[in-house]
This record gives sequence, structure tokens and C-alpha cells, in this order.
Amino acid sequence: MTVMRDTVVKSLAKVTVQADENGLIPEYEVLVNLLPVTLLNTFSERILKAAPAEKKAEIEAGLVRAAYECGYHTGCGIITSEIFSDVVLPMVTEGEKDILRGAYAAFTAWGWAKSGIVQLKEGEKMVIRAFDYYDSDSDCDGLSGFMLRGLSQAFFDLAYAEPYPDGMDTYVCVQTKGIEVGDQYGEFVVTKK
Repeated sequence: MTVMRDTVVKSLAKVTVQADENGLIPEYEVLVNLLPVTLLNTFSERILKAAPAEKKAEIEAGLVRAAYECGYHTGCGIITSEIFSDVVLPMVTEGEKDILRGAYAAFTAWGWAKSGIVQLKEGEKMVIRAFDYYDSDSDCDGLSGFMLRGLSQAFFDLAYAEPYPDGMDTYVCVQTKGIEVGDQYGEFVVTKK
């Protein structure tokens, strides 16, 4: 599926997205903010450093949840948008598998994460490998790919759980490797709860 990925990345990278007067991008039939990555990382770093040790797991779960909620609702808008239909859907021959492949190609094109699926067992498990992602430059202690964890769970829910919005929280994503802790890449594993 390298051809599909390359085609999607090149096609979506050509799409001009511009923020309106409020800093929102009304593309993909959803509103997305155009904000610097450092804002997300600085927020995560500060909130985790200020928290007592016994609250860190709860805060990390909250950061993942925020990315998940955004990814689930925004993701539905993206994969049902005209742009996604025009660029990705004509190449879909394997249903949900190709839609997920297209989604990770879109993540790359939009600068969210240079990532792709390295293992996929439909409806059961997905392994994502990312060589760059929002949180990879984070100064948090430990694995901190909160955004890609949430997005990966959200997109797997959209692909294999009950139709939107009833499929929320069917799957869970854990990070097993991270650039932020010295690994060569981040690895994210999605499985059923």
C-alpha cells in the first residue's frame, strides 16, 4: 500500500488550508485549530510537572482522552469529508484497512505524525510506528505520545466499532516505545478493551 500512502500524502499536502479570523480551519467539514506544536507540549509538560506523583497517571489519561475525543469526533468529519472522499476513497479496495491507511497518510501530510500501520488484524489489533509525532519532542518524563495514542484509539473505533457515535471506547491504545525516551521510533498498539 506504499503507492496509496504516497499518493494520499502528496495529494493532501497540496490542499491549501488556511485559518479564518478566529484561527480555525473550516476544512474537512470540521473546525480545526491552527496552533503550534509547542503549545500542546508545553501544556502537557507543565501540567505533569506541577502534579503530585499520585495524580500523574490520571493526568496522562486525561491528555489521551482529550486527543481521543477530538480524534473521534473530528475523525468522523475527516473520513466523511469531500476531500477525503475525493483523495482517499477512490483508492479503497480493502474497506476499513485502506481507510485506516489513508488516515495515517493524512496524519503525515498534515504534520501530525510521520506514521503508518505496521500490523493490522481487523477489528482486533493495530500496531502503529511513528518516526515523528507531536509529543516526540516533549520534555515529559517517560512515554508521552498522548495525542497519537488518543487518535489511534479513535480511528480504530471509527473503523471497527459500532457506527459513530455509538462505538466510542471499544478499543484502547498503549504506547510501547517512544522517541521521547530514546527509542528510534514511537510504537502504539491498539487492542479491544
